[in-house]
Amino acid sequence: MDSIHKFLNIVFPIVSFFLFIYVLLVLALYRVLRHCIGFVFPENLAGKVVLITGASAGIGEQLAYEYAKHGARLALVARRVELLSVVAGRAKELESPEVIMIKADVSKIDDCKRFVEETVRTFGDLDCLINNAAVGVIGLFEDQESITDLTSVMDVNFWGSVNATHFALPHLRKSKGRIVVISSRGVWFNTPQVSVYNASKAAQQSFFETLRLELAPDIGVSIMTLGLVNTYLSTHEYLSKVNYYRSMNVY
Repeated sequence: MDSIHKFLNIVFPIVSFFLFIYVLLVLALYRVLRHCIGFVFPENLAGKVVLITGASAGIGEQLAYEYAKHGARLALVARRVELLSVVAGRAKELESPEVIMIKADVSKIDDCKRFVEETVRTFGDLDCLINNAAVGVIGLFEDQESITDLTSVMDVNFWGSVNATHFALPHLRKSKGRIVVISSRGVWFNTPQVSVYNASKAAQQSFFETLRLELAPDIGVSIMTLGLVNTYLSTHEYLSKVNYYRSMNVY
């Protein structure tokens, strides 16, 4: 019996390792094939209804322009209406057939329900929800004067995307649509002075990875783990103005 145990102790780790590598290779091949198929046969976005949170600047703004170029109808959500109106105007110039602006704060559950309902009421359906709105706090954790001041990060980055998705799901299931989540490389590559931000994005990604399994195959879930993006918020000009105890509002 001892010899069998010794044999298994030697063989089992080796077999497990190669089995793990095999599974990773199969998954990688599957993703490459999906990407190639999507590249050869791109999705027709003309007339599709796309709701983008945090659309007044940065990534959300550029996503609005890209979807507009492909003829999507847009519901743009943000708090800063002045900036949002500029984005909406540009999206129309880029051939979006219809654009609506909705002033809302994703950290408020009533606002999440309202902008989803207004989108569906205007367009009749919803094909894609892009959870882009996010905030962050720069600074060493031990230097934070009040932990409760950091709850807004989780309220926006995690609960904002969760609540928006909750209200959008019945409509996305009807259209067999898609959820897009703008996450961060901070989920797997931690950097100092953004501890709570990284934690909020890790919670967000874990939630939507689970939701991907629950909703398949009716609703697709795409999670984008982006690195540092060249927006105004990443410039030296902006960062030099930011006190380490203030929020970086990007939605």
